[in-house]
Amino acid sequence: MPVVAFEGEVTVVDKEEQVADAVAYLRTQKTVGVDTEARPSFQRGIHYPTALVQIASHERCYLFRLTHIGMPQELADFFADERICKVGLAFKDDINGLRRRRNFTPANCIDIQKMVAQYGILDLGLQKLFAICFGKKISKAQQLTNWENSHLTPEQARYASTDAWATLLIYEDLLAHEQLSKQEVETLVCEEKERMIEHQQQIQDQRLREQGIEPPPHLTAEERKAHQQERKREARKRKRQRQSARKRNANNK
Repeated sequence: MPVVAFEGEVTVVDKEEQVADAVAYLRTQKTVGVDTEARPSFQRGIHYPTALVQIASHERCYLFRLTHIGMPQELADFFADERICKVGLAFKDDINGLRRRRNFTPANCIDIQKMVAQYGILDLGLQKLFAICFGKKISKAQQLTNWENSHLTPEQARYASTDAWATLLIYEDLLAHEQLSKQEVETLVCEEKERMIEHQQQIQDQRLREQGIEPPPHLTAEERKAHQQERKREARKRKRQRQSARKRNANNK
């Protein structure tokens, strides 16, 4: 697929006196795309604070370097403004990262990961979502670079702005299409689960054959469904038994 990137104006906001003008422009937009970056951690249990928040329209993207300016009140107020739609991917994590720097009550913040299933899309990664919607690829080459460096490289700035811009484009593309019915979504999810199960079974069968072992027969989709229903019935039965036992014990006391 062809690789695309944001080609609009990119402004790095790393001084407090730049914040007001940047936010003033963003407040003129009805909808913006948002993403954040943090210094990557390669050790379990170690996490770094949000270093950058990027907010994009179709024409401009502002890169707020929080390691330089903190979380300005103007920016916190922007995320709390219900008049402006802020769109992100796995947005709860991004918002929580920003709130750790300065608390605010988010308003009109939309996570497209919670929308895509209604349009028949089960992939949740930004790169895959963009490819599905537009048949084009966005690069993730700069994802694991150090976002706390004293200066952003041109490659980092372009990558960061592209992610925020891509999120905006995906959201608008979803709105331009008709949603599936609840039944259609449930059917799609079930079919995907079956494909995943079959794929895992194929991998396990191949490993057994490599060891000279003939794989055992597998349950059909209908048999798995019946087995799951039976397990649910047994679980409900055990729950009723526990409730009855607790009730008898309480009466005996």
